[in-house]
Formats: sequence, structure tokens, C-alpha cells
Amino acid sequence: MKPKRLLIAMLLATALQVSAQEPLFVGGDISLLPTYEAHGANYMDQDGQKITDLLSFLKAQGMNTMRVRLFVDPNNATQAEKGQGVCQNLDYVKALGKRIKEAGLSLMLDFHYSDTWADPAKQWTPKAWLNLTDDQLYTQIYEYTKDCLRQMVEAGATPDFIQTGNEISYGMLYGEGIIVKDVYTANEKRTDYEVNSNTYKKCYVNSDANWPRFIKLLQQAILACREVCPDGKVIIHTERVGQPAVMTAIYNKLKTVDYDIIGLSYYPYFQDHGNLSVLSNSLSQLESQFPDKKIMVVETGCGYHWQMNDTDTGYPLTYEGQQQFTADLISTLKAHQHVNGLFWWFLEANEYGLDWATKRVTDYWHNAGLFDNETGCALPALYELKTFVGNSAGLKPLFIDSRDSDAWYTIEGVRHASPTKPGLYIHNGRKVVIR
Repeated sequence: MKPKRLLIAMLLATALQVSAQEPLFVGGDISLLPTYEAHGANYMDQDGQKITDLLSFLKAQGMNTMRVRLFVDPNNATQAEKGQGVCQNLDYVKALGKRIKEAGLSLMLDFHYSDTWADPAKQWTPKAWLNLTDDQLYTQIYEYTKDCLRQMVEAGATPDFIQTGNEISYGMLYGEGIIVKDVYTANEKRTDYEVNSNTYKKCYVNSDANWPRFIKLLQQAILACREVCPDGKVIIHTERVGQPAVMTAIYNKLKTVDYDIIGLSYYPYFQDHGNLSVLSNSLSQLESQFPDKKIMVVETGCGYHWQMNDTDTGYPLTYEGQQQFTADLISTLKAHQHVNGLFWWFLEANEYGLDWATKRVTDYWHNAGLFDNETGCALPALYELKTFVGNSAGLKPLFIDSRDSDAWYTIEGVRHASPTKPGLYIHNGRKVVIR
């Protein structure tokens, strides 16, 4: 008698039904795309064929969400910061957001409440807001957020996800008068920054005394989000995956804040972010302590050519090394049920076709994007990203020998004697998540 075969198409249909109820989101930050296009960058697919509409191409590769940053007034940024890509004012973002939505993609809006980069050590108050008291800042951040969102909606660019601040582990809207200690290390950290060519401010970052101010600013920003974009999901974005105790302490202090998603930055080339096992441990702690929150990696990246930092990522600086990092990252994330988003930072970086002397977009090549700066071709890691959400168009019914009870099958139907890495498997006719 021929061995019986078990058709598990029904099982896969169930998995797809769950995905429909709890969708996954994948894409990248493409904040400089219009600038690259205006300067004549040539985008190619992996075979060297010219891409005429990058958004349509990215959607065809399984991506469903794009992220865009917004500065208050990037005209006040320094020339060095402008050379790093600081240019996204509200008009710029409305136009790009409209394109993203019209392409059938979801939009993540990343508020940098600053005229320039906002990251852990640089949360500088916009120049126009510098003389405001804290009470006035509470009103200003509410009115500014509300006005921006209203204009986005009117422009046909309603955000689906909203980051109320970018990498805000140390708070936001630093300015004169915030001279405090770092609550995490008890060290006094001071940073000079340039508002314009003649004006400097100094501050120390975060302390227990600064938390009420920080929370009030977030509450006011989120109130505006709820009023204008009630269906939008609010993200609180930090970058402390390499310090899980610090990371969880931050989110515990924010329990009174009305948000939906924990957003994380993870870069393997930053030593303090750690390797993927460190990331996985941090995700487990977040899932355990904040079971009502979804988690997204809203920024990641890995080099394909030149080393991005002094830290060895453990992956070769090749196309294949970048793709393997992407595959391993996705396997790590898929082992955590609360993780529902993955976004590649500076996905669109591409200097191919530009005159470096006169038409460059940035003052340096970013070699962790998903297009080769020297050929314009899409890199293998770009095509790998769709495996985070699962490409349903490519799924086929899996026929598994019912007598093969000891075998483990990947969702793609590859047989293994035992799980080889974290991920979703079929074993004895059941879905099993290996962490």
C-alpha cells in the first residue's frame, strides 16, 4: 500500500488567516528617495534592469510599509547635517507620504521633534521653540503634531503608524535649563551642539527629575495623534536593545503613556547593540513584561561593502553576508510572537548615476542600503526581506508523509531531522514555533 500523505493546505490556510487578523509589516525608511530621484539616481533590479517606479517595485518584492522622517525646520540644520540627509520638512513629507499611500503601501511617520537629527544624545529643541517654557512646550508639541497630522490627512497621506519622537531613551526637547544627571549611569554627560553658526547650548541628559516633563510631552503629542488619526498606531522608539534592564526600565516608566507599539533600533555594527542573541533576549523580556504591546524593529541595517563601524558584525562585507544577516534577523524576529514589524534604515541609498562633484545627495556613501552604490542594482537582502511577512503568492500546498512523525518541516516544506534555527515549523501535523 502506498504511504498515505497528509495534505496540510488547511493548516497553511489557518496560518494565513491568523496573518490576516494580525498582519506583519515590512519595509524601510526611504526619506531621501525624492532627493535621489531629483538628482538622477538610477535604480536597477538584481538583473540590471532599470526600475521606473521604485515604490511599485518595492511593493512587488513583498514590502507593505514605508517610513519617512519629519523635521520641524531643517533649514536650521548645520551644513554637515544637511550633508547627512537632513531636509525633510512638512511639504516634502506630505508629497512623499501621498506617493506612498497611492502606491498601496502603509505609511510610518517618524517625528523628529527637532530641526535636525534626534537620537539619544541629540534631542535639540527646534530653534523656534527655544524660548518657550515647559508649559508652553506642552502646548506647542500638541499644536505642532496636530497641525502636521491634519495637513498630512488633507494631502492624502494619512499615517498608519506614528513615532512620537525618534530614539528617545533620554527624553526629548533638550534646551537651556536641563542640566541633570544620566539616571542610568549617574554620570554627568554634557554635549555641545550647534543651533546655527553662532549659537551654542549645553545640557546634561535625563534624570528622575526630568521624567514628568518627558512623559507630559509624550502625552501631549499622542493626544494630537489620537484626535487626528484615531486609527493610527503610536510607536515609542528607543535603541537600548543591548541594555535590556535599561530598556525595560524606560518602558516601565512610560506605563502611564497611551501608546501601542514598542519601536526598537538594532544595528549589528554598533557594539552596544550586541549580536542577535542579545536582541532575542531583549525581545523576550519585552514580551514578558509588556504583553499588551506589539514590537517593531523600526531601524536596522548591515553593510555589504565597507565596514560601517569598528565592530565586526560576524557577517562578511559582501552581498551574501548582508543577505545572511537579514535571514538570521528575520528568523530571530519570527521566533517572537509579539514582533510585527521590520524596517531597513536608508533602504534607498544609491549614488549610481550621480555626478559626485555636483549632484551628490549626501556627503558620504552609505554602504548599508539595499542598492549597490556602484551599480545601482538591488541587493539580495532586499529580496530576502519579504520572508518576514511570508510571501503568500509563492506558497504551495505541502504534502508531508504522515508516517514521518519525527521529521520537522519548515513552512516552505524543507524537511529536517530537527529544527536547525528559530522559526515556524510543522511537526506531527501541528505548527510549532522554535525560539
